[in-house]
Amino acid sequence: MEKISSILARRSVRSFTGEAVTREDLETILRAGMAAPSAMNSQPWCFIAVDDRALMDSLADSLPYAKMLKTAGAAIVVCGDMSRALPGAMKDFWVQDCAAATENILLAVEALGLGAVWTGVMPNPSPMKVVTDTFGLDESIVPFCVIPIGHPAGTASAKDKFDAAKIHWNKW
Repeated sequence: MEKISSILARRSVRSFTGEAVTREDLETILRAGMAAPSAMNSQPWCFIAVDDRALMDSLADSLPYAKMLKTAGAAIVVCGDMSRALPGAMKDFWVQDCAAATENILLAVEALGLGAVWTGVMPNPSPMKVVTDTFGLDESIVPFCVIPIGHPAGTASAKDKFDAAKIHWNKW
């Protein structure tokens, strides 16, 4: 039940104290991301761990939905590595795989008592270009999202998103 409680307690945190996130915590969080399932175990993800204040401030100035990077203690950029994507019609499974890794990252952040928010980059060309240019990504690496991480400023509780009307038992 502890794991379920952690999942239900997860919330999007957009306000941080500015306190640094330790590299030890970041490694734990990244291990959780890499523990996600992927289609045919292709693991088409790669990550950029960011703890450089100037770099986070620059991203905050350039990414309209990631302004909270100004007070975050770190960030993780989740990317898809197209050299590891499945061939043919299964190629786009990398998106689901990166989404699963992203959710694992968010759950690990919650379990460590930190806060985070998923800020989308892909498929919006402008933020994708910002991330690609900022980190010098080669064309086989597609930026998926940026996750600001930090020590939450204030308290926020998770929203109860359960909606029984969205469940269909055994038929539509």
